[in-house]
Amino acid sequence: MPSPSPILTGIQSTGTPHLGNLLGAMLPTIHLAHTHPQNQIFCFIADLHALTTIKDPEKRKTYIYTIAAAWLALGLDKQPNALLCRQSHIPAVTELAWYLSCLTPYARLTNAHAFKDKTQQGLPVSGGLFTYPILMAADVLLYQAGQVPVGKDQLQHLELTRDVAQTFNQQYGNTFVIPEAYIHRDVPTVLGIDGRKMSKSYQNTIDVFLPEAQLYQDIMRIQTDSTPLAAPKDPETCTVFALYRLVADAHQVEAMRAQYLAGGYGYAAAKKTLAAAILERFASARERFANYMSDFPALEQRLLEGEEKARAVATETLQDVRTKLGYERALRSG
Repeated sequence: MPSPSPILTGIQSTGTPHLGNLLGAMLPTIHLAHTHPQNQIFCFIADLHALTTIKDPEKRKTYIYTIAAAWLALGLDKQPNALLCRQSHIPAVTELAWYLSCLTPYARLTNAHAFKDKTQQGLPVSGGLFTYPILMAADVLLYQAGQVPVGKDQLQHLELTRDVAQTFNQQYGNTFVIPEAYIHRDVPTVLGIDGRKMSKSYQNTIDVFLPEAQLYQDIMRIQTDSTPLAAPKDPETCTVFALYRLVADAHQVEAMRAQYLAGGYGYAAAKKTLAAAILERFASARERFANYMSDFPALEQRLLEGEEKARAVATETLQDVRTKLGYERALRSG
């Protein structure tokens, strides 16, 4: 019987992973690794994608280590079937991206939501942003990933990946696994401090790895309505309560709900309770994160180990692609 297909996920190195990243992608992926020990899990840091927005090399390098530290602190290091690697350290991905770009219609890329959003806003668009979906496709197909955990905003890009893989297979013979979207059904949208979806692009994130005092300051900035302290409040329309529901246990959530409905409970008190719950929920991860961030050589070693394994898989795929396209040349995995 064929071995199970790999599972792949990536996070851009554009800042420290925020609460939305942790709850919506990273922790579910670690759980997936735990419950699917037969599958290889590729967790890559998309530092090439990050170049579309982060031009400062030192900042981008620091963010790479920050994301690596977060993955490991959350428990990826306890999953023997999971590996961590930098996108930029696997040169095969850019070569494959070129081949795939030659099979992708221009009109398909103009309809990609990231490109359309920027152009409609009149913002400058680089060639890198325009071809962003092609590089994403190369990330997935290079490792023959059968499942890709994605949010709804990435489904369009995965559909393009599936289309280009099918086009290649039809023209050159069976080469790529056709990936399926893996959507975590029980993961809700995580709201940011302004009530919109939490996103670095909105600058509305909560960084659970911040020093305690700074974390409290950020949480106190969560936007709330002007309901008086003494009046009852609707927990279902409050961002503070929505976030608390994601990090506290059921008993604690119901206790806060009762306080909201009874009145005499202010938003400031709710925010302090939320901050305490986040600190409690991520206490171990915060400590481990600080330890990793104080030892960049250890992080570098973990990345190198993952990249050695990733290159072996990537090289095999790329050699097959090159042969079928008529570019026969020996490739080494080193």
